[in-house]
Amino acid sequence: MFESAEIGHRIDKKVWKEKEPQLRAELLEMQFRLLREARFAVVILVNGVDLAGRGETVNVLNEWMDPRHIRTEAFGPLSDPERHHPEMFRFWQVLPPKGHIGILFGNWYTDPIVAHALGEEKHDHFVHRLERIRQFERMLAAEGVLLLKFWFHLSKKAAKARMKELQASPQTAWRVTPQEERHLKSYDEFVSVSDEALRKTSLGEAPWLVIEGSDPYYRCLTAGQLLLDAVTRRLDQPQERHKPAQLAPMTRPLDDRNLLSAQDYARSVERKHYESRLETLQGRLNGLSRDPRMQRQSLVVVFEGMDAAGKGSTIRRITQALDARFYRVIPVAAPNENERAQPYLWRFWRYIPKHGRSTLFDRSWYGRVLVERVENYCTEADWMRAYGEINEFEEELSEAGVLIVKFWLAITPDEQLRRFKLRSETPHKNFKITEDDWRNREQWPLYEQAVGDMIDRTSTQVAPWHVVASDDKHWSRLEVLEVLCDRIERALEARG
Repeated sequence: MFESAEIGHRIDKKVWKEKEPQLRAELLEMQFRLLREARFAVVILVNGVDLAGRGETVNVLNEWMDPRHIRTEAFGPLSDPERHHPEMFRFWQVLPPKGHIGILFGNWYTDPIVAHALGEEKHDHFVHRLERIRQFERMLAAEGVLLLKFWFHLSKKAAKARMKELQASPQTAWRVTPQEERHLKSYDEFVSVSDEALRKTSLGEAPWLVIEGSDPYYRCLTAGQLLLDAVTRRLDQPQERHKPAQLAPMTRPLDDRNLLSAQDYARSVERKHYESRLETLQGRLNGLSRDPRMQRQSLVVVFEGMDAAGKGSTIRRITQALDARFYRVIPVAAPNENERAQPYLWRFWRYIPKHGRSTLFDRSWYGRVLVERVENYCTEADWMRAYGEINEFEEELSEAGVLIVKFWLAITPDEQLRRFKLRSETPHKNFKITEDDWRNREQWPLYEQAVGDMIDRTSTQVAPWHVVASDDKHWSRLEVLEVLCDRIERALEARG
């Protein structure tokens, strides 16, 4: 992919002086239109050969536009604290909101390319990481992010000349680091690996844009014009109107049974046995949470279920057994304005715990295939692709040492109605019942269908669903605790 970037493009100073003021004005106008309309975010990836002018070009872009609305981030090798999170965690934290521009140095391409070029990573793992990147970028594009991938290139001869030129002057010698000297020695390997990476990740939604970097005037004008053209094209496209999802008619099984109706809701436990068993299981969970092997992994527990299914009370029985310093509970409601300005999974990535910590989600990322699907808050295309994105998300967490335990607390319509009435009649429980809760009961068949699809499509080997019949809260709490302890024990045994 680099042949055209080794031609040696040049622009003389006269052309620069003619074009630079106009391009600068157009970029600034484009930036404020982007900010004003706030329809999508722009993410610029800055990659390429050392000494090809990446930093100088980004400095010029920040000078031409308003840097208050540009977030420029540079990433080096993973630090020790960052190694306790999934690899993509740090990149999710800096994604710009709609209307803003983010410029990322040392992004998700740098480590895979460098590690493989230096022989620190085998080809199979390199290809696996590229596939994960493709999935991530497709998700960003589907969420509306405009992703621009700039590769600044120099031929080997030009790179050597550039290094020699910089080292010759005391004023610029500091710009040549030992790392760049080392990388130049591995130039052929680096370019070969980079070429494979670019070929395999130059997607229709996010193609690579290769820029020859030897001439600063050409380099800056080209990068600026590519940015201007891409953002302007997107801004000029008519905004798509939200179309309600067209749900297929629900197909009822011949025996009128489905995943939820097939559960045994008659199971119960006596109060005396419940209290004894609860104490035993909480003690077991406490011991597991203190196991030294837990410092090499983290725990995510997801609770979903119909309204009034007992999620909150079950979570309290779990947290009673944990050290408050090492867990947090995240109640998930409708996204706020800041969260709606980001890709859907952004607000959940923020709460993924580091090794040795736990996060319990009272509702979760499954809202997209449940309430958003049923209530037509997103398009059918959005919730249909969400199944695959969720599976990829959970697989990525699992590979990074996150144990994911998912519970669906199931109750019958009659039991839900009984609990709703009890909440309405009890002063200290009134806050738990809302008009939306009553309205959601009318959608029960649609939620049953959505839950069945969700469990069928997202119950995977790394993150299976556990459906717990919860008409008897005491029984369901014990079952949840037992399943949770069993899953943690198996995960610790697997780690050895």
